[in-house]
Amino acid sequence: MTARPFQAVLIVMMMIIGTGQAGAQPSTTPPPPIAEFGTLPDAMIFYVAHGAPDSCGPGCADWIAAEGTIQFDTFKRLIAILDRQSGRKLPIIINTRGEANLNVAVSMGRILRDRGLDASPGRTLVDACRDKPQADCVALKRAGGPFDAKLDASRMLCDTPCVLMLAGGVHRSLPADAHVELVGMEIRNRLAPNVSAEHRAGLTTYYGGQARLYLREMGIDPALLDIVDRNWADRHRPTDVPPSAWLKFGLVTSGAL
Repeated sequence: MTARPFQAVLIVMMMIIGTGQAGAQPSTTPPPPIAEFGTLPDAMIFYVAHGAPDSCGPGCADWIAAEGTIQFDTFKRLIAILDRQSGRKLPIIINTRGEANLNVAVSMGRILRDRGLDASPGRTLVDACRDKPQADCVALKRAGGPFDAKLDASRMLCDTPCVLMLAGGVHRSLPADAHVELVGMEIRNRLAPNVSAEHRAGLTTYYGGQARLYLREMGIDPALLDIVDRNWADRHRPTDVPPSAWLKFGLVTSGAL
């Protein structure tokens, strides 16, 4: 899980075992696949949004929405939209869902840090999507914007892929009422699912170490993952990280949006 994880991603995928999203965000039918070979349904898309003054922070009215599931090729779409911004450093508003490729989530966090971008979780509500079927709305967003929109940061769930991507933000914030819930990780091979238990355990240890190294480099206390692993080993208990611990572990560098 270095800055060049993409070859490894084709062989091994670190996946969330459980997301704990029930009740945290409205349930929706997965949108149709993005028109790329091998891309899975609900793959994360990126687009530029424009809102009222100070929508995304003091002096901030424009942002890049990142919404959907982080999958093996998601980093390519992130790079593509960043390259189209002509040097503008728009904050990234993260809305992850579903089982995620955590190796790619780490690579995306590194991209954010390399580009000097801020990050925070939130929902982007595009004006043009009002009263549109979900499939039509997703097709519209794939054009990349900019779209007039509102930012809703209330009662956000920030799960493990969200935290790994958020970690790359130069300045990172969490809404005051956000729910940070982390779960354990496991190795799955998308192309060859019958990986032996011994090999899977070894890879899990390796990638767990790489995740800790990444968090340390981003300024987040890797001891957080030790707590997550202990809780997950105890009957698969998710780890809720309360707001009082966000600054302690380095999850945030500033207050809420």
